[in-house]
Amino acid sequence: MLTEKNGSFQLNGEPFQILSGSIHYFRVVPEYWEDRLSKLKMLGLNTVETYIPWNVHEPVKGEFQFEGMADLEQFIKTADGLGLHVILRPAPYICAEWEFGGLPAWLLRQDLELRSSDPVFLKHLTDYFNVLLPKLVPYLTTNGGPVIAVQIENEYGAYGNDRSYLQHVHELYKKARIDVLLFTSDGPDFIRHGSIDEAVTTLNFGSKAEEAFEELEAFKPGSPLMCAEYWIGWFDHWGGKHHTRSAEDAADVYRTMLKRGASVNFYMFHGGTNFGFMNGANHYEEYTPTITSYDYDALLTEWGDPSEKYFAVKNVLKEFTQVPEQDPEPVLKKSYGKIQLQENMSLFDYIQNQKPIKALAPRSMEEYDHHYGLILYRTTVEKQGDLELDVTPIRDRAFIYVNGKLEKTVYRNDLEKTITLPFSEPSNQLEILVENMGRVNYGKHLKDRKGVLKNLWLGAQYWFDWEIVPVELDRINWTAGPDTRYPRFFRGELQVESTADTFIDMAGWTKGYVWINGFNLGRYWPAEGPQTKLYIPGPLLKEGANEVTVLELEGTGEPEVWFSDKPGLGEGEE
Repeated sequence: MLTEKNGSFQLNGEPFQILSGSIHYFRVVPEYWEDRLSKLKMLGLNTVETYIPWNVHEPVKGEFQFEGMADLEQFIKTADGLGLHVILRPAPYICAEWEFGGLPAWLLRQDLELRSSDPVFLKHLTDYFNVLLPKLVPYLTTNGGPVIAVQIENEYGAYGNDRSYLQHVHELYKKARIDVLLFTSDGPDFIRHGSIDEAVTTLNFGSKAEEAFEELEAFKPGSPLMCAEYWIGWFDHWGGKHHTRSAEDAADVYRTMLKRGASVNFYMFHGGTNFGFMNGANHYEEYTPTITSYDYDALLTEWGDPSEKYFAVKNVLKEFTQVPEQDPEPVLKKSYGKIQLQENMSLFDYIQNQKPIKALAPRSMEEYDHHYGLILYRTTVEKQGDLELDVTPIRDRAFIYVNGKLEKTVYRNDLEKTITLPFSEPSNQLEILVENMGRVNYGKHLKDRKGVLKNLWLGAQYWFDWEIVPVELDRINWTAGPDTRYPRFFRGELQVESTADTFIDMAGWTKGYVWINGFNLGRYWPAEGPQTKLYIPGPLLKEGANEVTVLELEGTGEPEVWFSDKPGLGEGEE
């Protein structure tokens, strides 16, 4: 069992230094869990750390998912089979640049205070933990398992000061018999509001290690030194540059911490991918959604290859401990060439068979239990002329059609919040197709509802009587029709003799999503960068025919895609 004694950690009564790396099971296909964990062990680390995202495991209130990429127990077993210790971070909030910081979007249907002792929030959390926590108990070291520590909340000091909420989480752990070492983690400036007496205080930072440890010593004299998140890279957002950090700099800071005898967890050892609609977003000066890749400039690349940083860190570890002689090899990658996506249909034909919801006025996606992707709002405008529309309530990006013609595309970052639309007939159809580009995962804008949040002010009045169509994309039924408008689905077939990792090149396309054999790879937006290709893990392919589906939102030239053995993540630093 891991304990703290005299300012250091002990495991089963012997001094123990946690040498850890983060791998998020929910960002890696299960077929690659053992590969990534083996490479962590080859580096010389003894522990793997992972968050546990609530929205992955309870996507719908009362409906729980623990299979496939959500099979947390199998991930723990795989780590245990390799002789690795495990640190779990159930949170319930994880940040992690993950959609809504791991909180389920259905929480936004109610007027509640997130991450607080609000009884409504605590009831939902208790319901979830009553299912999750018993699954963890058999894997605790106190029961012969590999889990040495569990986190209480996550970076709470950077959000609030409700210590009774933190105590409630602690009580839920006690009730569930989570009896291993507990810890909190915050940036050095926030540990006072994010810590509780019953848990070890740990730190999150990317540099200035000595200053950070001084803050910890001043707050909790004699506390074990641990950096629970050593940020060795950073995440990217659409329209920005690919963040990089030199291997030498990352290794030097790591050496500084090891010299102090500190325990360290690399964030990230291996970042993986924000598959599907699960990328998060930040909102400081403006809204910035995270890209599909979560490469993070980590020790392993998004596709699992060791980076220069990996070997620089291994050289540092050799100065302090024995490390395996074996080094990991790059993953097999293949180019499969070009294919044409010959079949296509309009999204508007696709949704013809979906029964619309009648509503007096528009409301957010969450009000309709529709959490990701797209939603259509339409109404009849019985007024002629050029009318001004206030687009402030629209989140995040919307295509606005009048009488079937695309008139405007608006984005929540647009400075101009009033647009002019032409209504040529006495009676006109107004359609607003809204894209959710990822909920904010950090800070004061965490309550990030999507769609049209309230009724729209058009032509100096509100318009009532709407139809709402949540666009279901979990299973795409091909119903081609006469509509020529975008968004459009495109479909083609990739023939594969032998499977390997590959990258789908979306050059020539504008913005949208890609599915391989029904698996949602995520978003593309090559013009914005820094990502121009999407990573396809080999296990998603099969020998023979593979179905490739693209939903292009705005327009494309030749409907063709390339499959390359080279990634498409832009170079440069920011």
